Amino acid sequence: MAPSIAEHLVRQLAAAGVARVYGIVGDSLNPVVDAVRRTEGIEWVHVRHEEAAAFAAAGEAEVTGRLAVCAGSAGPGNLHLINGLYDANRSRLPVLAIASHIQSSEIGTQFFQETHPDRLFTEASVFSELITSPAQLPRVTRTAIQHAVGTPGVAVLTLPGDVADAEVDAEGQHLVPATGAATVVPAESDVVALAEAVNAARKVTLFVGAGARNARAEVLALAEQVGAPVGHSLRGKEVIQYDNPYDVGMSGLLGYGACQDAMEAADLLVLVGTDFPYTDFLPADVRTAQIDVDVTHLGRRTRLDVPVHGDVGATLRMLLPLVRRKKSRAFLKDMRKRHEKVMTRVVGAYTRNVEKHRPIHPEYAAVQLDEAAGPDTVFTVDTGMNNVWAARYLTPNGRRRVIGSFIHGSMANALPHAIGAAFAAPERQVVALAGDGGLSMLMGELITLRQYDLPVTVVVLNNASLGMVKLEMLVEGLPHHATDSPAVDYSRVAQALDIPALRVEDPRELSATFRDAFARRGPVLVEVMTDPNALSIPPSISAGQVRGFATSMTKQIFGGGSGEVMAMARSNLRNLPRP
Repeated sequence: MAPSIAEHLVRQLAAAGVARVYGIVGDSLNPVVDAVRRTEGIEWVHVRHEEAAAFAAAGEAEVTGRLAVCAGSAGPGNLHLINGLYDANRSRLPVLAIASHIQSSEIGTQFFQETHPDRLFTEASVFSELITSPAQLPRVTRTAIQHAVGTPGVAVLTLPGDVADAEVDAEGQHLVPATGAATVVPAESDVVALAEAVNAARKVTLFVGAGARNARAEVLALAEQVGAPVGHSLRGKEVIQYDNPYDVGMSGLLGYGACQDAMEAADLLVLVGTDFPYTDFLPADVRTAQIDVDVTHLGRRTRLDVPVHGDVGATLRMLLPLVRRKKSRAFLKDMRKRHEKVMTRVVGAYTRNVEKHRPIHPEYAAVQLDEAAGPDTVFTVDTGMNNVWAARYLTPNGRRRVIGSFIHGSMANALPHAIGAAFAAPERQVVALAGDGGLSMLMGELITLRQYDLPVTVVVLNNASLGMVKLEMLVEGLPHHATDSPAVDYSRVAQALDIPALRVEDPRELSATFRDAFARRGPVLVEVMTDPNALSIPPSISAGQVRGFATSMTKQIFGGGSGEVMAMARSNLRNLPRP
């Protein structure tokens, strides 16, 4: 018998290397689910919320670099996918989403659960099409896969339930594997212009992003050739920070070290594979070059004097023979000295000699987690203050991964990202570094961990507060409001789901607790009770932000919150340099 559209789609996904589909079953999706059941080499993963399905697919794609798939039933089911798909698309991850639809004869009649997924997902994807007949196959499925893999990004196939059951003729049965993305080689004239700019500059700073993932050696060779300090974005940290004698830290809202100084003091700033969005941290008066594989990224964040459209590795391999070695290392030495000072006196404060401080300083918890974790651990990190602690205290080594919603900035991503990572790499240690705010949003996915016995250690830094939002309010001159949560014992919630759980209130117990958790098989939850007043100060603070913070503190004192203001001051002495 000829296969149905649903069967052809599932077989094509399996031929493209897809091992699983994350989602929740539903009537319009039943033909696809049943096709998965009957197809060898591909399985259905039952999550508790479709948003988690999309995040899980993104987590898998991050770890493997290969196509990952999620699915949602008609109307509300597939609409739940959209936040996770936005995140995957903005992170340029190869994800395909199957959005099932109402019966085709009812489309346009305002039928029960009617939406228009092919329109709704356009902004969250690089490809979004409605399948209406077998004649569209196999071309549409191939096209969707190649968009997801080759762009890369999210491809969405909208599939009415009755159409999914329609038979595909013999012409539509041919399956093809997915190809990889091509390398974009820059124009020679652009590389020559960049070489001239580098040779003319006395002080060059490199600012590196995730686009340099496969060009680490070339970036370090350029830094050595021109004596350039190397800063990085959050996504660039795991690429370039480790074993890097030119490292000066990170810039941006979560930044640390001397990166900001190095960018502002340079004669030439070279943006290497980064679409860093925070223009306030990019100097407007420094000559700037940019290398990016996506031509639409060039010049959209800050001034651009020397644009180069090309793959970072291909560009630097063409550039290096044209660049003259600079004899002076004074600029690099100065920035490295500043970086070391900041790291030991500011960023390192309250990560040592605080074994008796309660509530636990989150910085100290992050350091203990970093030291206990394995050499190839996959960390998934919730958006908010956990991003700060992960950025500053988790140590990359070339084998570890740190995954988060670093561009879209969604809450609740850590746990579902970890689900995808654990399915993709069951032999690796996976740690979901969650905040209590993020975990509470998709807490049902703890059931998914238990159902599949996934080896994920969920570390909850519980401060009963939305810490990053609190900081945002304070710098805007507002007393924080509606940022605090009632006390919840998440370890007892996990235990109710038959997940082993450990709760830590004494910082002296952190190291042993983490080691205990990592020694267990299957899911484990570690709840760490952290200081709700711990805040993070970015490396570059405007006068307006200082005034806003002072104004907020004054309002809080006059509102009767003087005790809280003093507690916050004591908790954040670490943000001030120490002798």
